Amino acid sequence: MNFIAELRWRGLIQDIMPETEQLVENEIVRAYCGFDPTANSLHIGSLVPIILLKHVELAGHIPYALVGGATGMVGDPSGKSQERNLMQLDELRKNEEGIKKQLSQFLDFGDKPHQAKLVNNYDWFKDYNFLDFIRDIGKHIGVNYMLAKDSVKNRLETGMSFTEFSYQLIQGYDFLKLYENHGVKLQMGGSDQWGNMLTGSELIGRKVQGKAYACTAPLIKKADGGKFGKTESGNVWLDRNRTSPYKFYQFWLNVSDEDAEKYIKIFTFLKQEEIEGLISEHQEAPHRRLLQTKLAEEVTAFVHSKEDVSFAQKASQLLFGKSTTEDLLSLEENELLEVMEGVSKHEFPKTSLDSGTPIIEFLTETNIFPSKAEARKMIQGGGLSINKSKVNDIDFNMDIKSLLKEKYILVQRGKKNYYFVHAN
Repeated sequence: MNFIAELRWRGLIQDIMPETEQLVENEIVRAYCGFDPTANSLHIGSLVPIILLKHVELAGHIPYALVGGATGMVGDPSGKSQERNLMQLDELRKNEEGIKKQLSQFLDFGDKPHQAKLVNNYDWFKDYNFLDFIRDIGKHIGVNYMLAKDSVKNRLETGMSFTEFSYQLIQGYDFLKLYENHGVKLQMGGSDQWGNMLTGSELIGRKVQGKAYACTAPLIKKADGGKFGKTESGNVWLDRNRTSPYKFYQFWLNVSDEDAEKYIKIFTFLKQEEIEGLISEHQEAPHRRLLQTKLAEEVTAFVHSKEDVSFAQKASQLLFGKSTTEDLLSLEENELLEVMEGVSKHEFPKTSLDSGTPIIEFLTETNIFPSKAEARKMIQGGGLSINKSKVNDIDFNMDIKSLLKEKYILVQRGKKNYYFVHAN
């Protein structure tokens, strides 16, 4: 199976130029995707072009990752309803370095001919003056051709600056430079890039009489119409310092059944037979969430590590499965805080634990229970745990020994309600 056919069954092909499939069947192809440095980390929306390049590499072709040090200065209007704010140069350079570092996690960059290549379009734009650009490049692409692109048409009513209008020419020139200097014949990316890609292919044909190709993947959407990659707290990032591996794992674990069937094809490299088996097994017992679990494991291991998967699974068991006090005690403080990030937070004076505090008082003073009667009823019914240990005695005393890491207490009320108390 060639890699276009592989991408097609995975749902990773939306638009494709004629003869692209024949191209990849008949020669080793150099293919590129672009990444503009709009932040110092990529988010999970950027996983699709990364995965496209990884499939290029796995199929024996040569992937090129282009960091848009120049295009990032302009701002891509594709899919945008209004003008972007332009970033300062020092911020752009910092973002470039962050993205380069991340891309190196996924692709085998190197100087050998068969290895992936990392390029930056700032290298060929920094000394190219405006007059030369509009004389050498602008004359090959007509205004009517540019106006016909969706990225422009969709903005004609609200307005578009010349800066953003010129973006497709700049991206087209990227394709031309990669074609001339590196023999890159295929550009890949999201479907919102289709117009810009065609401009590049057109420019190559008109300026150097070459043939270059393009294919796009559909923009990822959730089954319920919500925006993919967004949570209540914002973007899901690939940088562990912006989105922890545990939260990253939880994102995939919590997708719907319908989305899980689609995402496991797109975001993992599992073989078709295994995926179809998992889908069939999941449909027989959807309550076991086999698809979501496998999806979360695979994507977290790809972006982070297998060790992070193990931690995320252990952490998930603390709140959503069966776990013990020993499991809780085994966590480092930073890991404990990571797991408890979304848990209701409460305060309690540590000095009150020195001589001991009756548990009923502790539960009401922290506002975990609104009344002593409710707290007493929950304990007598066997529904209360402190640090994953059941408390059945209404005369139980909370003291210093109740603390995790000398400052925290985890209270569980019923099966699913958790409260994280900081004693200070």
